[in-house]
Amino acid sequence: MKIRSKLFLIVFPLLVAPILIGGISSSLSARNAVTRIAREALQFKAEEVNRYAASQWNLLEENGLSGDPAYIEIAQTSVKSYTSGLIRSPTELIAAISDDGVLQFATSSVTISPEESSEISTVIAQGNEDWVQVNLGGKRRVGQLIGFEPFGWTFFVSEQEETFYQVVMDIYRRTGLILVISLSLALLLILLFTRLLLKPLDSMNQVITEIISSGDLSRRIPLLFRDEIGDLGHRFNIMTEELENAYGQIKRYAYQAVVARKQERKIRNIFQKYVPLDVIEEIFSNPESLLKGDNRQLAVLFSDIRGFTTIAESMPPERIVESLNSYFSLMVDTIMNRQGIVDKYIGDAIMAFFGAPVKHDNDPEASVLAAFDMLRALEKFNQSQKLKGAPQFAIGIGINYGTVTIGNIGSEKKMDYTVIGDMVNLASRLEGLTKIYKQPLLISGSIAKAVHHEIPCRLIDKVKVKGKQVYTAIYSPRLDLDTTEKKGWNLYHKALKYYYNRNFSRAAKILLESRTCLPNDHMLNLFLERCRTYMQEAPADSWDGVVTISEK
Repeated sequence: MKIRSKLFLIVFPLLVAPILIGGISSSLSARNAVTRIAREALQFKAEEVNRYAASQWNLLEENGLSGDPAYIEIAQTSVKSYTSGLIRSPTELIAAISDDGVLQFATSSVTISPEESSEISTVIAQGNEDWVQVNLGGKRRVGQLIGFEPFGWTFFVSEQEETFYQVVMDIYRRTGLILVISLSLALLLILLFTRLLLKPLDSMNQVITEIISSGDLSRRIPLLFRDEIGDLGHRFNIMTEELENAYGQIKRYAYQAVVARKQERKIRNIFQKYVPLDVIEEIFSNPESLLKGDNRQLAVLFSDIRGFTTIAESMPPERIVESLNSYFSLMVDTIMNRQGIVDKYIGDAIMAFFGAPVKHDNDPEASVLAAFDMLRALEKFNQSQKLKGAPQFAIGIGINYGTVTIGNIGSEKKMDYTVIGDMVNLASRLEGLTKIYKQPLLISGSIAKAVHHEIPCRLIDKVKVKGKQVYTAIYSPRLDLDTTEKKGWNLYHKALKYYYNRNFSRAAKILLESRTCLPNDHMLNLFLERCRTYMQEAPADSWDGVVTISEK
């Protein structure tokens, strides 16, 4: 918003508010005064009519004629004649109305409709002898009601509503005209004031614009007034002198900054092919941290193409490279979309990790979701392979979560930002176990513990992999389960509790029951076979259900 607008918004209300308040207040006061005088005039006439009618009735009573209808009619005619003399305008009306709403007389010709008669009789029945507004003779009238019981009449001294408030409306119009003139003058004064006040700033802005467009720091601001704005212009002139002296050095710094920015952009473009954008930001903001080793909890993912040697033997080398590049491109995209880092390619295998160099709250979950994304991407890849007449791929994925050492590892000539540790080896072993257990994706117990609230996980087995002295519980996750599958999984886990408690017959019975929900399930058949074996020949007392895997 410009300064002119701000000054207008500040000054204009300060001028307008008193004018509006004064105008509205005076118009309201005048309206109330005029209305009060007009009401008092009509009320006075109503009281005079009532007083005259009372004097006529008193004469009848004093002469004993109050019971003679002829003399009563003469008295009523006299009252009617008297009311005619009270009329001062053609729109004024004095009428006498009986209690049932019938017009007895009126000072001018008027016809009351049945609706009007009903309305005024209702008002009279309510005993309202005050200021009223009713329709009479097709006109909206305001006036004073006053009852006279001896005649059974109610006098209505009234004026047409539009005539009654005409003076008030004239006051409003004159007040509005005065307000418009006053506001116009105030607006004109504000415009003149802001123009005079901002003239030095306009001059200053023009010089600054010319300096920016031309780069000519020799331009100076003319000083029009000796005030705060003049002091500001003087200091600006001093500043431009200093900038002119340092201009050569600024240009050198600007050139160096442009070169550095181009180099940074080039590096970013190269690294974006390998790591997510937030990782690149971390590298540029704190590059020294990458040179140090660090122990950190990460999720490590291994994936491998099943039977790739056989596939490679059936394809020309150029077709193998083409298929691998297409496959790796899809897999890397899915990993990076989940904030993962592709660590390396090991032949046809992929190693990736989640949680470094930037740590996220959901790294374990992101790694599992990335694995599901990879499996979905594989389906699209295989559709493309099928159309090309090329072999389709099948993969196995293993994920582990735990503490690893991460950092730049290698020599001065060749270094890799990578992770090492026993937890990494276990992730690789889990990928190998996918072949044995015929599952596309296996995760460790640490991953399952971290994600089981969001992702259903099914216990597959307890195994000791090669190189490990303690067993590892392995799980198979699913993104969602239908009602039948959920029931099957619950029965399956219930059976495994009996299985590990050496109650093989009970476990087998429940496994058979769960088969109706999970037909042709490899793990059901595997544990049923184990139960049958142990039911025929019980395992040793040291048996704990852990399976030792000797192969990698």
